[in-house]
Amino acid sequence: MEPKPSCSAAAPSVERKFHVLVGVTGSVAALKLPLLVSRLLDIPGMWKHRSDPVLHIDLRRWADLMLVAPLDANTLGKVASGICDNLLTCVIRAWDRSKPLFFCPAMNTAMWEHPITVQQVGQLKAFGYVEIPCVAKKLVCGDQGLGAMAEVGTIVDKVKEVFSQDGGFQQN
Repeated sequence: MEPKPSCSAAAPSVERKFHVLVGVTGSVAALKLPLLVSRLLDIPGMWKHRSDPVLHIDLRRWADLMLVAPLDANTLGKVASGICDNLLTCVIRAWDRSKPLFFCPAMNTAMWEHPITVQQVGQLKAFGYVEIPCVAKKLVCGDQGLGAMAEVGTIVDKVKEVFSQDGGFQQN
């Protein structure tokens, strides 16, 4: 029995743009990246125009509000320091600060109580971002105390507030 052709193989031949996502890590071999990208751009049909989409910028433009829930200690530290090394932190770094950005810290109590955390949360507030505070409860790790993400209902209510102020929220 012969295998059946896949849908794409059976479809009429239509020229389509080929997309390559290049991931780069901290290896010394990253020095070869300019040459690699230059050679990739020589392939016909590859991205070559300044007007082509840039995902973190497109997401920033698309959203009316950004909600980071949960915001872990690692990402809190990155955002407070201006580090943008993944899609989420790049969107936050590029965020239009005239639009609301809510963050919901969530971490172990010992991490929450570390002196650097209050500084980092303060930095995000200084950027104009709005904290939806964590709550005290028994955490997954078994510890009791502050650090749990705010309740879902609390978070949804904060988002509803913004949309009702803008006249853009409609109940289903």
